[in-house]
Amino acid sequence: MASAILASLFHPSEVLALVQYKLAPKTKYNYSNDKARERLYYHLNMTSRSFAAVIQDLDEELKDAICLFYLVLRGLDTIEDDMTIDLETKIPYLKTFHEIIYQKGWTFTKNGPNEKDRQLLVEFDVIIEGFLKLKPAYQTIIADITKRMGNGMAHYATAGIHVNTTADYDEYCHYVAGLVGLGLSEMFSACGFESPMVAKRKDLSNSMGLFLQKTNITRDYLEDLRDNRRFWPQEIWGLYAEKMEDLVKPENCDKAKQCLSHMVWNAMGHIKDVLEYLEMIKNPSCFKFCAIPQVMAIATLNMLHTNYKIFTHENIKIRKGETVWLMKESDSIDKVAAIFRLYAREINNKSDPLDPHFVNIGVACGEIEQICVDKYPGSTAELARLQAGVMAGTSGSIITAAVVVAGAIAFKSTFA
Repeated sequence: MASAILASLFHPSEVLALVQYKLAPKTKYNYSNDKARERLYYHLNMTSRSFAAVIQDLDEELKDAICLFYLVLRGLDTIEDDMTIDLETKIPYLKTFHEIIYQKGWTFTKNGPNEKDRQLLVEFDVIIEGFLKLKPAYQTIIADITKRMGNGMAHYATAGIHVNTTADYDEYCHYVAGLVGLGLSEMFSACGFESPMVAKRKDLSNSMGLFLQKTNITRDYLEDLRDNRRFWPQEIWGLYAEKMEDLVKPENCDKAKQCLSHMVWNAMGHIKDVLEYLEMIKNPSCFKFCAIPQVMAIATLNMLHTNYKIFTHENIKIRKGETVWLMKESDSIDKVAAIFRLYAREINNKSDPLDPHFVNIGVACGEIEQICVDKYPGSTAELARLQAGVMAGTSGSIITAAVVVAGAIAFKSTFA
């Protein structure tokens, strides 16, 4: 907590969010009366810190179904992602995983010892047991998405995990993330929480996944390069270097940043669809579940833009205080639109006029601004409120915030 406060010291709204988070009574998720269900949520917490909380805050009708949807796809991804498994072994599992989830007692122990989610597959019989208890409608959706995703992963695994054109890039991101958006939308509509139109607008659901995946791919340049994977499309990086790994060379710093701005601009092309999709979501728990990853993505994209560190450092992440602040704010379309406007302005202000994509990014940011003004007029007042919090960073307010935090934590520790 102390390190998170220090990181956010010049961002008083984040410090306040951290204090409120620290002092707020924590939701207790107690599954001890059902040991199998308790194990499901143990695996959820072990495999995803970011999604675990928002999934468990969903209404009961959807919570288990989406938890299992996530764990099934995480199991599939753990096989696909493990570069120690040879293709001859891997491909059949990817193509038949949608059938495996109906096989009681099935487990998998062929992951390398360092694969971080290995234990999920070692105990995958627990996931299958939970899956088979779901309503048939949810089982059908999960199995269909798993089948389509597994076949897409098998195709790209055979191709050597290299992406050539921007069309390939969109296709790959569809298989590994866009399909998740489609499956979630089908669940929202199937349970009656959302209108049938949510499931029908597959283009918007797909963009929800693509925006997240493209942001992650842009951020994970070095990690993927280390594992001999090339998810940045050659059609983009080939404009700036002969080989993708040449972007890390210090003499190519300017070209690398130009390539990065191209990737950022490509990801921003999905934001209009993201906002349109979120506008359709009416159930409060579904809205927060969908909105939080998207505002995290625009915050991450802002952090990446013009940031040469992605070519020199792994595990670049937004501040914990920023994460907590975004989670607190993301409960209405007007607030979310204001967040997108705030980060779009920051992205635009960072842009280098000498960068070849300066105009493209400026236009994209202007379009986000105009869409939000026209379709979400309440975002203007919310934006002013957010900016007031961001601009409150005087020395006095920072010192006051730090003292409040220190006192609050001490009080909490003393009387807990």
